Amino acid sequence: MDYSRKAERITPSITLAITTKAKELIEKGNDVVSFGVGEPDFNTPKHIIDAAVKAMEEGKTKYTPTPGIIELRKAVCDKLKKDNELIYSPNQIVVSTGAKQSLANAFMAILNPGDEVLVAEAYWVSYPELIRLADGIPVIVKTKAEDNYKFTLESLNKFISNKTKAIIINSPNNPTGTIYSKEELKIIAKFAKEKELIIISDEIYEKLIYDGEEHISIASLSEDSYNRTIVINGLSKAYAMTGWRIGYAAANMDIIKLISSIQSHMTSNANSIAQYAAVAALNGSDRELNKMVVEFQNRRDYMLDRISKIEGLSCIKPSGAFYVMINIENFLNTKFNNKEINNSVDFSQVLLEEEMVAVVPGAGFGIDMYVRLSYATSMEQIKAGLDRIESFLNKIRK
Repeated sequence: MDYSRKAERITPSITLAITTKAKELIEKGNDVVSFGVGEPDFNTPKHIIDAAVKAMEEGKTKYTPTPGIIELRKAVCDKLKKDNELIYSPNQIVVSTGAKQSLANAFMAILNPGDEVLVAEAYWVSYPELIRLADGIPVIVKTKAEDNYKFTLESLNKFISNKTKAIIINSPNNPTGTIYSKEELKIIAKFAKEKELIIISDEIYEKLIYDGEEHISIASLSEDSYNRTIVINGLSKAYAMTGWRIGYAAANMDIIKLISSIQSHMTSNANSIAQYAAVAALNGSDRELNKMVVEFQNRRDYMLDRISKIEGLSCIKPSGAFYVMINIENFLNTKFNNKEINNSVDFSQVLLEEEMVAVVPGAGFGIDMYVRLSYATSMEQIKAGLDRIESFLNKIRK
């Protein structure tokens, strides 16, 4: 039987594969420390849960307009104006089943077969596959450690072609946690204008920022960047609402109409109950969010200090999100119990099997000499996991 060749070319998410394997081991009674999860370990704030219950009790459990309920789209517009100095009308917003669907919609709306999209290495694991599903070609732009794996004008000029249609920015970045400065964004915006590129700006981690750093949306820099940018965001990370699946896209009317049309046939509206909860999230207090950010920074600081004391390890200091990328280059091309460790996948598999610690291989993000650890887990788990990693590395040295 001949199935879809496009589907067969798609590689499963390494992040989800590691998390699934860790859960299987836990279900079998193993004491696993998982650094793989990409979601806050805090529960959704109570006022958001209460809003969902109230919506159900009031019978707000029916289909909604494809782009989302008007109350939520207005709340998104208010948020974008307050936080990002961006002025959108509700009919420029489409609410989707998570920011991942918002991204998929965006790629399907703008790409034709063979169109190229510039993606910085390191990248979130799903970007290349979502681009391929939309018949586009992901062009991985080689970046440098000294540039914190961010786009530079030099790197962009090396990979631009007459087939380049778009560029995707993720700030704060998953997996590195790095943030684009205003000056860096101006360079990218100017480049996009000169090359007539569409900008997709993934801003899902914008609320999770440390050390007084500032998030700036590239769409806010000029009228031109506003018109050529699709802003992608959602409530999963900032409001501990990963399972509620609410994301959104904001763009010019031509693009947003296409996105809405695509979604009307793919999924129709996002979950109605979750939409009403999202209104409460956006219009309510950020007290719980602020407490969560403080805790994340405490965990990050502990991890950075602890990693610095483990011989042979180094890491990228994250300014946002909740991940640390650890450089394991000194421990590659080795063996442990006759198991070869030649790359980040080998390292992650052996670490999980031998020490019951789950990390995500950097290969999935395009930087194979790293593994990703999430600090969206308890300090107790972080301490135990890093102790096990140090023990594992000491065994490899022997």
